[in-house]
Formats: sequence, C-alpha cells, structure tokens
Amino acid sequence: MNLQPRIETFPQKKFIGKRIKMSLAGNKTLQLWQSFMPEKSKVKDVTGTELYSIENYTPDYFKIFNPAATYEKWAAVEVCNLENVPEGMEAFTSPEGVYAIFLYKGSAGEAPETYQYIFNEWLPQSGYVLDDRPHFAVMGEKYKNNDPDSEEELYIPIKPKC
Repeated sequence: MNLQPRIETFPQKKFIGKRIKMSLAGNKTLQLWQSFMPEKSKVKDVTGTELYSIENYTPDYFKIFNPAATYEKWAAVEVCNLENVPEGMEAFTSPEGVYAIFLYKGSAGEAPETYQYIFNEWLPQSGYVLDDRPHFAVMGEKYKNNDPDSEEELYIPIKPKC
C-alpha cells in the first residue's frame, strides 16, 4: 500500500449531529448513523451535502493500542451557524489545523488496513506527528455505504516533528 496524502490546513468548521462514546471492540458506528440519518433533515443552515464522521480521541489514545479504549464519535453535517440545534442533537466546532488527507476507496470492512498503513508506516516516515485534534472521514457524492467502489476522505490531524 502506498497512499500519498495531500497536506492542507482545514479551517475551523461548525457541525451539528449526534455523538456516542465507543471503542473499537464495542463499535457503535452503525447505531450512531441509524440514529442520525432519519433526523438529519431537521438540521437547518447546512453547508454542502457531505456527511462527517468525526472522532475525538484522548491525547494518549494512540500511545498503546487498546481495542477497549473509548473515544467519542460523531455523525454530523457542517452548518454555517449553531443557532438552531434540533432536540436530541448537539453542536460541535472543530479548530483550524493541518491535516494529512487520504483518499480511501473501498468498503468499511477494508478500512482497518488503510488506518494501519497511515499510523504504522506513513506517519512515522512523514516528518509529522499526530496532533491532538479531531479526526474526520468526509463522505461526499462518491461515498456508497459499504460498497467496494465507495470513496471518502480520511483527515488525520498532524503537526511537524520537532
């Protein structure tokens, strides 16, 4: 595998969606999206058509692999303001920062291989280290849920090695 990302500054963005605490061993992604999608139309002031899967990890989450370690996962859409948050949803603002953006092609079941490559091969050789900011998967018009022809962008927060 030889995925080469583009490196870009991701501006501060506002999101409205639902979140859940989960772990890799106790994956609740399907449950989260099944809860969010039927209510997505209640969100006003949406910018764009993309869906955002956002992960917030603790600062030490990646130091030692533990499939039972918990993190926060969001199913969300980008909005231009946070004034109209529907009942049962929450607002989230991501900070500006530099990201390595990988184009992922394939079904969700094949994604762990890509993440292993990113964290175990690309990142250590890149001149960057992981930064403590949200991780994103951006699902646009080429995203096809669990289809081998699906495409999405994986945003990994980075900063230069010191």
